[in-house]
Amino acid sequence: MFVKKARLLIYTLCLLWGVYGLLSAQHVFSAGQGKTVTFIPVEHEVERGLEAFLERSIKKAEEDGTDHIVLEIYTPGGRVDAAIHIAKVMRETDIPITAYVVKNAFSAGAYIALNADQIVMKPSTTIGSAAVIDQQGNTAGQKAESAWKAEMLAAAELNDRNLLYAEAMVDPNVEIPELNVGKGELLTLTASEALKVGYAEKIAEDRQELLAFLDLEDAKVQNSDPTFADKIARFVTNPVIVPILLSLGSLGLVLELYTPGFGIAGSVGVVSLFLFFYGHMIAGLAGWEALLLFGIGFVLIILEIFLPGGILGIIGVIAMLTGLILAGGSLSGILLAIAIAIVVTIIGSYFFIRSFGYNGPLKRLVLFDSTSSEKGYLSHHERMDLTGRTGVTVTPLRPSGSVKIDDEFLDVVTEGSYIGKDAKVKIVKVSGGRVVVRLAENND
Repeated sequence: MFVKKARLLIYTLCLLWGVYGLLSAQHVFSAGQGKTVTFIPVEHEVERGLEAFLERSIKKAEEDGTDHIVLEIYTPGGRVDAAIHIAKVMRETDIPITAYVVKNAFSAGAYIALNADQIVMKPSTTIGSAAVIDQQGNTAGQKAESAWKAEMLAAAELNDRNLLYAEAMVDPNVEIPELNVGKGELLTLTASEALKVGYAEKIAEDRQELLAFLDLEDAKVQNSDPTFADKIARFVTNPVIVPILLSLGSLGLVLELYTPGFGIAGSVGVVSLFLFFYGHMIAGLAGWEALLLFGIGFVLIILEIFLPGGILGIIGVIAMLTGLILAGGSLSGILLAIAIAIVVTIIGSYFFIRSFGYNGPLKRLVLFDSTSSEKGYLSHHERMDLTGRTGVTVTPLRPSGSVKIDDEFLDVVTEGSYIGKDAKVKIVKVSGGRVVVRLAENND
């Protein structure tokens, strides 16, 4: 009897232990133990450099077997084309993505957040205000605004969010009285408002609270931080920096042609162009063919200096421009940058030449010697000794004709009046090859 009770007790304890183990295992699984979460920062302006960084980071997360991606968003917005490509990459991955708004997600940042599987916001953060503006800060054209509105609505529709709020973020004509959004205003949601209208699933103070909401408290956390090369790429692909680099590059190289040796101007030009191509290649916008074309064009222009003819120079300019356009990513953006660089180079070269003159290789192409009379260059022999002498007209002067002075015949002109043949005239002026006469006072 005692043995039976002991066995029953042991069986009961084993059962309880098994239940406890099952519950513990379930808790560990729900807490995300054994799983990996990758945090990727979406900071500063949205541009092509950020696009390339996010694409590489998501691809690496896929290769590493990451279970969840968190985009930590803090951006004022940026380029529409870059944001659309980022959204495409987000939609194509099988890894769940959470947008964690850590400060503000405006414009392109709001669009990126809406393309995530869910949105979590820190307290006191905002999301919205997504109107399309150009590089001068003006609203874009109707066509661009319509296309952008469609993109915002499609992003909201991905996770069954109310389309009205996405439309109000883009269109200032949409009014939402309950959120105090009147006509002429764009919708910007606070964290609490976003949670209320379904544009956020949770308000989380920090990463731990976020991971708890995702049931990934004990998951392994990885950070996909941008490398130094990524930071350079993001800097030099900025629409404001590109024309500056091209202006410094072209102006530096042109000024170097006007100065002997290789100095500061040439160094600045080479470094600026190197940064332009290096950054765009890191960002995935340019390939070696763009750099090769630019280099060939530059060599042809240098050859034109020593082998004048025009053809090499024209081909060189075309090759350089083609290389820049291939590296630029956006055709309109790079053409504007090139136009700015050309204007800056022309103005800068003009003032430099006026101040310092020609002293470099281009001096071979410019004729500096003048054929002045002071240097002995004369197109004719000036007869200043004729002034005041008298002679007789051989032909009528109407007003030009011939005069005989002693035994010498000269072609002359009068001051405008007619003088007949065999009249006595006096030479009153000699200017170059022009001899001017008038009727002598003692004519019979």
